[in-house]
Amino acid sequence: MKNSIAERVNDFLKNYPPFNLLKNEDLLKISTQVSIIYLEKGDTLFKKGDSFNHHFYMVRNGGIALLHTTPNNIQEIINISDAGDVFGVRPLIAKEDYRLTAVANEESIVYGIPINIFETVTNNNAEVYKFLITAFATNSYDPYTAEETGKIFGDYLPNNSQDIVNFQTANYTKKPITCKISSSLKDAATKMSNNKIGCIIVVDDHKNPVGIITNSDIKNKIATGLFPIETPVSNIMNAPVITSKKDLTVADGQLQMIKHNIGHLCITKDGTVNSKLIGVLTHHDVLVTLGNNPSVILKEIKRAKRTKKLRVARLKAKTLIKSYLEQNIPLSHIVKLISQINDAVTIRAIEIALKKMPTPPPVPFSWMAIGSQGRKEQLLFTDQDNAIVFQDVDEDQYEDTQAYFLELAKLVTKSLNKIGFEYCEADMMASNIEWCKSISEWKSQFSSWILNPDDKAILLSSIFFDFNSVYGDKDLIEDLSNSIYNALDESALFFKFLGRDALKNPSPLGLFKQFVFEKNDEEKDLFNIKSRALMPLIDAARLLVLSKKIKGINNTSERFEKLAEIEPNNKELYESCSYAFKALSKFKTKQGLLHNNSGKFIKIESLSKEEQLKLKRCFKPISEIQETLKLRFDLKNFM
Repeated sequence: MKNSIAERVNDFLKNYPPFNLLKNEDLLKISTQVSIIYLEKGDTLFKKGDSFNHHFYMVRNGGIALLHTTPNNIQEIINISDAGDVFGVRPLIAKEDYRLTAVANEESIVYGIPINIFETVTNNNAEVYKFLITAFATNSYDPYTAEETGKIFGDYLPNNSQDIVNFQTANYTKKPITCKISSSLKDAATKMSNNKIGCIIVVDDHKNPVGIITNSDIKNKIATGLFPIETPVSNIMNAPVITSKKDLTVADGQLQMIKHNIGHLCITKDGTVNSKLIGVLTHHDVLVTLGNNPSVILKEIKRAKRTKKLRVARLKAKTLIKSYLEQNIPLSHIVKLISQINDAVTIRAIEIALKKMPTPPPVPFSWMAIGSQGRKEQLLFTDQDNAIVFQDVDEDQYEDTQAYFLELAKLVTKSLNKIGFEYCEADMMASNIEWCKSISEWKSQFSSWILNPDDKAILLSSIFFDFNSVYGDKDLIEDLSNSIYNALDESALFFKFLGRDALKNPSPLGLFKQFVFEKNDEEKDLFNIKSRALMPLIDAARLLVLSKKIKGINNTSERFEKLAEIEPNNKELYESCSYAFKALSKFKTKQGLLHNNSGKFIKIESLSKEEQLKLKRCFKPISEIQETLKLRFDLKNFM
């Protein structure tokens, strides 16, 4: 008799890692033993300090908050696990007591996965183990422990970008060119020439690898006359070959190559010479993978002498983002790395442009990134938003000084466009005379926006309030920031205008909790995740930090986290907003990578029901933070 409950569990688990990596029969063995746990909002599944039990968990419905308890007995949200997320993996990986507390963030159903059954059916499955280590690292992140030990992920996931790349599965050639052991060297060499490759694998009748021939062997053994060109391949091949399994990591592959002084590693079905050849990992493959390491990309950027080289380096960062998302590396870590790469690209573009200018800059200046780059939230290629502020000069020198920086900006924005950052349609770029000014002119501009607010002033100032100095004299930016905050003291009306602007996009859900779609012909029936979900959070965070005079924090999620710190009464709301922003940003980025665009417009019908539910869950903090803005800035009669 069929177990219908187990089948329903099975149907759910098979859609999510690591269970989608298992054979059907193995997954069914697990499904029959899964415990189904119902939790009301606020119910505790396990507490920090509890002895580990015999299960780890997956969320079926709802959300589970993982909380860190401070020495002052205050609980802080570290992560919220949604449907399909794995958590509570510490007993499986570390065999020690829980360091976090798991509490239902809403009404939830959780599957308890029995560890003994799971370990039995996943024995020696490296892909499953790698996923669980990553899940463990992501869910067990404890910033307080990190400060004490100097580690982010303990001993289970390396804490620097180089090690993260080494942890990846190596990319090898899946269909290697082979020849039979009975072949002549001439036949093998002809195959190598036709396929434009530097080596060929010699296999027996069972397709097992028995030797390898490289260009070097042909040069040293045939060109020198040691053997005739018609000699059997067995006379000159290197044997035996060194083999490995298909799931080896980059670090494993590199170590084997160093240990055996080889440049090619044969990948076989079971990892031994007595099984079928399925691929070849070369030293070049390892170098290419390592080339997507942030530190290597940054070195390439700093060495680049042409825009073309900068574009190649920045495209590698796109591959890096995809790889990190697939490994469940925390988004905050990804954002910091990519922001560093984006800034490095801009800096190098400016340095290259300065060399093309007829003279050095006439006065100190600073290149400002604004918009998403200024907030350090730019993951995919977007349009440019930038500006220049330069030191004050005498009135009779102003025009010539401004003309110099406008010419410099044209070179830089042209380079950034070639790299992949589109020109701003609204021309909010340093090459526009309106966005290339002296420090005094910029102070006057911001003062005008703040003291005489109108719709245009709010639109422009809201973009420029997220500026960040990328290159040049940072004192100019500090001076400008101080001037802005002094002006804010003189205008309460400005905050009302900013508040009204922050409410221009209400909840992304309409009546009956349905998604609100675009109505114009070009984007009809598409959901604009940027304007309807991300911008309301961006605008709210900006308004609140400005009203609190919080300087030096531009990133939206970090702004909410800082607000949670200084406003304990609203801590839960701000942390929810921070989490929602990161979840929405991650979703937008994944969509952009999937469709090779910005990810801004989403076809909701293409999403699974679980994905739609995850999106909707992120919308609740939007409506709550907007209600807070209405009350705090008295906006109900100012709409």
